[in-house]
Amino acid sequence: MSLLTGRVAVVTGGAQGIGYAIADTFSKAGARVVVGDLDPAEAGRRLDPRSCRAVACDVTSADDVATLVRTAVDEFGSLDIMVNNAGITRDASMRTMREDDFDRVIAVHLKGTWNGTRLAAAAMREQQSGTIINMSSLSGKVGMAGQTNYSAAKAGIIGMTKAAAKESARFGVRVNAIAPGLIRSPMTTAMPQHVWDQKLAEIPLGRAGEPEEVANVALFLASDLSSYLTGTVLEVTGGRFM
Repeated sequence: MSLLTGRVAVVTGGAQGIGYAIADTFSKAGARVVVGDLDPAEAGRRLDPRSCRAVACDVTSADDVATLVRTAVDEFGSLDIMVNNAGITRDASMRTMREDDFDRVIAVHLKGTWNGTRLAAAAMREQQSGTIINMSSLSGKVGMAGQTNYSAAKAGIIGMTKAAAKESARFGVRVNAIAPGLIRSPMTTAMPQHVWDQKLAEIPLGRAGEPEEVANVALFLASDLSSYLTGTVLEVTGGRFM
């Protein structure tokens, strides 16, 4: 029996990058997966249609996130795992950053994670079990120049995760976070080469991580292997800023 046999997961931002790797890993581990993304066609094209569904979702909309939860319950019978992964970047120095770019990053990351956490927790509370995984970042731990919006959002996700874990534990619901470092994805490989090289030089393991390496940590948190973990933040960074 695979680690997630018989379980149902929702993954936001699952059409590419880390989100896709998580959805694919969960599916291969036996879970049925509902992927929410602004591009559901791309998610549907890449994932196994026998075990996955793709749904259009803007995580800043509570109604869209509620539809994801409802799809999991209506089509597959439950919601056992929620991964709040959807994210964007709008990098700029604090001096030049536009207010709407600050607001949008906060909305997608922080409000989107809040929507997913509270709606999933409500469904899981009814069944007295479940696990929620929130995607933070190393930026939320140390703060990155040029990312006051992103760093603030990711730090907020850590605080939210811990608060939600305390509220949900008595209902059998665990809430944890993952804080990736430099992971090779469409979002990170778009950065200028000199910025990539500078970040790479800070990593003791000497390389960027792969999305599948984050997905394996998510698999651990989603499974019974982590049954006594809640309110934790697992860093997947290659030792950067340890």
